[in-house]
Amino acid sequence: MHAQYFQVPALPVLLPLGGVLMILSWLWLRRQGLLTTRRLIVAWALSWYVVAVLGATMLPLPLSWGPDSGPAETYRILLVPSFSTRRRDFVLNALMLLPLAGLLHLNFGVTERNRVVRIGFLLSLSIEITQLVLILTVHGNRWADVNDLLSNTLGTFLGWVLWRRLMRSGRFRDAVTGVPAEVR
Repeated sequence: MHAQYFQVPALPVLLPLGGVLMILSWLWLRRQGLLTTRRLIVAWALSWYVVAVLGATMLPLPLSWGPDSGPAETYRILLVPSFSTRRRDFVLNALMLLPLAGLLHLNFGVTERNRVVRIGFLLSLSIEITQLVLILTVHGNRWADVNDLLSNTLGTFLGWVLWRRLMRSGRFRDAVTGVPAEVR
């Protein structure tokens, strides 16, 4: 029996997913009686953020399985933090979750630091566990790396700090919430 190969492409998966998430968010807001232009734009921003994170962390995804596919590439599994990680990768991973605090606040009203950071940590952990499972089962080509978990969590915290500072500005707060200061 030979090895089986399949590649999950990026754009044919991500573009329809983004469209479906936009439709679902519109339907959900409408059904809840919360549909406004501002809320819809914020929900759509969250939808495309999810698509971007999925694309950055999972796709394209070459898969192989079967007895002739060889052993899992366990060198792609890094469970011990390392200072030798590439700075560029660390920074990009931190930047990936920087917008999370703002999106959590605008979409779900989540503003508490510990809750935001915990959500970012759990999101990153779920990505790394998925990558680990894919490496071990179908020869996924990503890395399961504890350094990514650390940088993503740091990015979430820094995003919370940045969001909090931005929200101190009356103009910014009015623009993103749609509620003028004199009404609050």
